[in-house]
Amino acid sequence: MGKVTGFLEIDRQVHKYQPASDRIRHFREFTLPMSDKEVEKQAARCMDCGIPFCHGPTGCPIHNQIPDWNDLVYNGDWDNAIRNLHSTNNFPEFTGRICPAPCEEACTLNLEDIPVAIKTVEQAIADKAYETGHIRPY
Repeated sequence: MGKVTGFLEIDRQVHKYQPASDRIRHFREFTLPMSDKEVEKQAARCMDCGIPFCHGPTGCPIHNQIPDWNDLVYNGDWDNAIRNLHSTNNFPEFTGRICPAPCEEACTLNLEDIPVAIKTVEQAIADKAYETGHIRPY
């Protein structure tokens, strides 16, 4: 899963938001997306922790297979990442934005370090799926 030493070498980074003064003037997306390479680096921080609490009872309430899709994103396999995410989650385009991310609180790296940016990676997977036609608006 991820890069073996990724959590030691790569600092946590999450997407940024437009300033509130801009957001109040429109109803469009207000998160500033990260590049694919930046997201792949964040996915590389997911380590082979043995017991992934992120998708256990104290983590993701819908049991997303977080280490699996982090590994797929790290390896640039975005198509299979959305397939994996859709195997447990019908609406990652919503949950990647509105979920309070208990998975990040349950992340093993959160014990002493900053957790993997799981919510940011999930949102990026859904956004990439829109770009490539794996998710289509109706």
